[in-house]
Amino acid sequence: MAIQYRRILELSPDHSQRSIAASTGHSRPKIREVLERAKQLELSLPLDPQLTDAQIGRTLFPELAPETTGRELPDLEYMHEELGKKNVTLSLLYYEYQTNCRDSHKVPYSYRSFCRMYGDFAQKYKATMRIRRKPGELMEVDWAGSTLEVTDADTGEKITAYLFLAVLPSSQYGYCEAFLSMTMPDWIRGHVNAYEGSGANSVRDDHLTSY
Repeated sequence: MAIQYRRILELSPDHSQRSIAASTGHSRPKIREVLERAKQLELSLPLDPQLTDAQIGRTLFPELAPETTGRELPDLEYMHEELGKKNVTLSLLYYEYQTNCRDSHKVPYSYRSFCRMYGDFAQKYKATMRIRRKPGELMEVDWAGSTLEVTDADTGEKITAYLFLAVLPSSQYGYCEAFLSMTMPDWIRGHVNAYEGSGANSVRDDHLTSY
């Protein structure tokens, strides 16, 4: 979804950032970013009626205009596809992007601009939805997609371990614990230990030696 720069700026004198976000469909961080940049550049109202949103955007964020900076524009479609894969993150894609730019003797964008461009691009997919949670209302649990590898201290054997994760959505407090299988007893034991809060954010050695 294209950023409605004009509407954001014209609403700003009489409306809160929350109200502007609701009116435009943009996130509050994006509203805040646009208004802060306009303030830094001392962009005053009323705006020239001939200016388009694209022109206002280039005025506020010239670093996003590849034709004026000579920087290499990242492949946003490729990024979106790759982020759907296990263990792929924006920081990993940025490292790959920087490497490709260096190999082709092109200038990369900063990491901040890289993430902002993807964020703007991803809005049109509506891939995420904000879910409001009340403190203490629930705990989200699952087995992690990636496994761990531990070494038996006695035999030197490599053993696969499975990571149980639990998170309180409101506080973002997390708990993780490694098991040697994903059976129902392990699943229940992970819940019990998470509720008790013992061994938070650690691998419990007794689980790795008692099976």
